[in-house]
Amino acid sequence: MTGTPDRPWRNFYGRTRGKTLRPLQRERLEGLLPTLTLQGVTREENPGREVLAGLPAPLWLEVGFGGGEHLVHMAGLHPEVTILGAEPFVNGIAQFLGKLEAAGVENIRLHPGDARDLLEVLPEASVEKAFLNYPDPWPKARHHRRRFVTPESLGLLARVMAKGAEFRVATDIEDYVRQTLEEVPPAGFALERGPTDEAWPDWLSTRYEQKALREGRRPHYMTFRRR
Repeated sequence: MTGTPDRPWRNFYGRTRGKTLRPLQRERLEGLLPTLTLQGVTREENPGREVLAGLPAPLWLEVGFGGGEHLVHMAGLHPEVTILGAEPFVNGIAQFLGKLEAAGVENIRLHPGDARDLLEVLPEASVEKAFLNYPDPWPKARHHRRRFVTPESLGLLARVMAKGAEFRVATDIEDYVRQTLEEVPPAGFALERGPTDEAWPDWLSTRYEQKALREGRRPHYMTFRRR
């Protein structure tokens, strides 16, 4: 598939860097990250938006993996699956790489950038499960269009997900639940479960979730299926 190389530049919102990295974190970013990074995802590498070839199956995807606890956990539980992770925040990637080394899992590949760029070049109907865990809530009403659960991002996700594929969403923000329930079904998904405060059997409660619980925010878990 060939995309539209003349498509206008896409806005990216949010931080890509935080506090200064430790020397070992910088070493992992320079040495380990390139061995995990998918090639041909960025517009600089692939201006024609040609679909990536040769990806192993089955494929799962985590959008915005943060510090990587859930990503590493799932990879350890399912060594038969290749799990793709997209995350633009360098400090989160650095934390993830440390967890990856400690766990010794080898079935993860990364795009250290905007998940939408990855979704544009994945093969159609190639992803069997996707995760959106505690995405940036963008709480101000004028910023809601920056959330992942918008028609643009969900349309890209729907294209790459196989029929019957599972899409899990976890959030502690009530209004994110509202927007998820409004936007995800029209994009081609059926609500299968939730919103509920009962997590999935294989769920790993992340550091962010534990912080939310301490601060009195209740997790909401939703499961959708690609129609």
